[in-house]
This record gives sequence, C-alpha cells and structure tokens, in this order.
Amino acid sequence: MKEVTVLLHNIRSAHNVGSIFRTADAAGISHIYLSGYTPTPRDRFGRSQKEIAKTALGAEKDVPWEHHTAPMRLLSKLKKDGWKIVCVEQDARARDYRSLKIKKPTLFVFGNEVRGVPKNILKTCDSIVEIPMHGRKESLNVSVAAGIILFSVR
Repeated sequence: MKEVTVLLHNIRSAHNVGSIFRTADAAGISHIYLSGYTPTPRDRFGRSQKEIAKTALGAEKDVPWEHHTAPMRLLSKLKKDGWKIVCVEQDARARDYRSLKIKKPTLFVFGNEVRGVPKNILKTCDSIVEIPMHGRKESLNVSVAAGIILFSVR
C-alpha cells in the first residue's frame, strides 16, 4: 500500500478538521499537513483545541501533523521527493475520483469549504479529482468528501 497524506488548506471549521483527523486515522493516513488559517490541534500556547478534540476523539494525538504557513514550499518539496499531488476540487479539468490509481506516495489537497483550492495550488497538482454530484447540491461537506476519497484509495 502506497503512503497517503493530506493537506488541509484554509479550512475554516475546527469541527471539520477534527472529523478529518478521525477519518485519516481510520483510513491509515500517515500525516496531515495544515496550512493557511486552518486551525491546528494545539493553539499557539500548546493548549488543546477543544473543537478539534471533540470530533477527532483522540485521533489528533495519533496522526502526526504539522502546520505550514507557505503550502507552496511544502508542495514543491514533496514533488521533488517523488510524491504525486492530487487536488480534490470541482474544476473543468477534474476527473471522477474513481478513475484515480495510486502508484506512488500521494498527497491529497482539500481546500476551503466555500472557495475551494486556490488556483496557485491547483496549478501545482498532478491531478484534480472530484466526486460526482447526483442531487441538487453542488458539493459535499469537506470532511465527508475527505472520507470518500481517503477510503476509496485504501
């Protein structure tokens, strides 16, 4: 099984972040990167973030994580190290997530709940995937989308 990690960029909701930590643990994700204004499991004083802990149920202590203020540097380093970067986003270039095959270590990028993944990050991605919608709503909650994607690659 190939190594899979996640980047959460500019996720507003601490509850979504906690939920993704819990899902990442359940799916065997090796690392979570947090960037932009995404809340972290520990505040700047080292105290536990209650909103994340509430939904993560301890997974925030089990899944290694780190915060990067500049996600582009992180993406460049991972690409240089041979990682595939996959953005999960609705985009004209996106393909159905079910067609994705993981052949090398892969980082999945999830963006802001309303604005999505910024264009500069989309440009660095090797692939863009989306979850087809069959109802009236255009998208899923970011934590639900992360669950679908992460378990589909496992």
